[in-house]
Parts: sequence; C-alpha cells; structure tokens
Amino acid sequence: MSVADAQAAVEANPVWYHTIEVAPGVTTPGYFDLRPIAGRLPWPDVEGKRCLDVGSFDGFYAFELERRGAAEVVAVDVEGPQDFDWPPHLRGWGPAAADQMSGGQHAAGFEVARRLLGSSVERVHGTVYDLDPAELGRFDVVTMGSLLLHLREPLRALEAVRGVCRGRFLSVDQIDLGLSLLSPRRPVARLDGQSRLMHWWVPNAAGHRRMVRSAGFAIERTTGPHAVRYGRSHAGHGARAANPFTVARELVAGRGPLHQALLARPVG
Repeated sequence: MSVADAQAAVEANPVWYHTIEVAPGVTTPGYFDLRPIAGRLPWPDVEGKRCLDVGSFDGFYAFELERRGAAEVVAVDVEGPQDFDWPPHLRGWGPAAADQMSGGQHAAGFEVARRLLGSSVERVHGTVYDLDPAELGRFDVVTMGSLLLHLREPLRALEAVRGVCRGRFLSVDQIDLGLSLLSPRRPVARLDGQSRLMHWWVPNAAGHRRMVRSAGFAIERTTGPHAVRYGRSHAGHGARAANPFTVARELVAGRGPLHQALLARPVG
C-alpha cells in the first residue's frame, strides 16, 4: 500500500484513541501518544512468548508486543460502548454518545492499524471481568494499560487477569499526583463514579501497587511517575499549563495524565 493510501485509510476512521505509526511518515491522530514512554516501561522478555493485551482499543500495546518478538498476541476488548462500566446515571446517555462520536464503529481503528502494519494480532471481544483460561488459555505475558481507572471493580478485574497469567503482568495505569505526594507510602484512592470521563478509582502510586498485590501478584519492578502525553486529537494537546496542579504535573513528567508502570508475577 502506498503512503497516500495509508494516509487515506487513517483519515477515513473517525476516532483514534492511540497514536500509532502505521506506515513511514503516517501516524494516527490519537487522543494519547504512548510512544515516548514505551521504551521506559519495565517490559519482560516477550521473545517467542504467548501474550495478551487487555482493553486493547486501537492496539498500541498489542502491536508493541508483536514488534518486540512475541510469537502470538491476543487483544481483548469489549464489543462496544454498551459494555463499558458506565455509572447508573450515564447508562442511557453514554453508549449512544460514544456511538455517535465513532459513527458506530467502536475501535475500528484496530482493524485499520492491523491491516496497515501487516499484523497477526488476533482480536477477541470480551470484558476483563470475563477472562477465562478455559476459553483463552494462559499467557506468558499480559499487558493492561489505562484501564483500571475506568473499572468499577478493579480488584475483580486484576484477579481475572491473574487467572490467565502464567508469567508476567505489565500494568500501566493512571495515578493521582496529589494523593501520591500527600501519602507516598499509604495506599489511598480518589473515587469519582460520576463524571462523563467514566473514571472510577484513581489511586496514588502506593495504591496502584497495593491493588496489584491484593489481587495475588508479587511486584518485581516499578517505574516512577510518567505522563502519557496527549495526542493530536485530544483537546489538551498543545495547551499551556493553566493551574498549579498542571504545572506540578509537568514538572514531574510532562503534559498528560500521570501514570505508573509495574511488572508483576502471579503468586500462590
């Protein structure tokens, strides 16, 4: 496929969540750009391994696993916004609004990116809560990025991940800067459950670690706080810092929601 054809395929998809280079000089206009932090994550060895990416959306982590030499990659995500963990008062509005924004093509970007990349990643519909080793088997490496904050039951989700993980689990998720500074050792979390961003629990750094341990994992490595930068489609892309919290966040890690990454293994 020519560069012009690749660019046309990217532009034909109405919504991109991830920023992915799908051809030389052709990059998807995602809401978030994970490329600057991909090399800083505590990746396990994935060469020749069977891997799973949970909550894959456009597939950035799934394609990264494949790029790093995984023998097989499965990407699990919900079939559509009707399966999101909407708060009760948003269940009537949310799925319809999300469908309207995407033209009814939830995460259609995954198939576009897979075709342009010549990828062999297999996409499977399902929720993190329903991960079942009897259906999917077990995986040497499991990745999950920016999903826990959107889940009403994050510990139940982590236990489901543990059920299909036989090797290493890479969790990359949003943390609360203020709570991390105020309580660097005590695990605490901020509860939303009301906003249209569909945020539920946003822990501090210690809380993220405690959640993973509580689900039956032992943590091997962690990163310091880092920002997942806004992509070209995000309203915050290129915006100047407007308040002390934003200034502090940029001093810590750069413009974008603050995240922590950790590598863990199942125990017990």
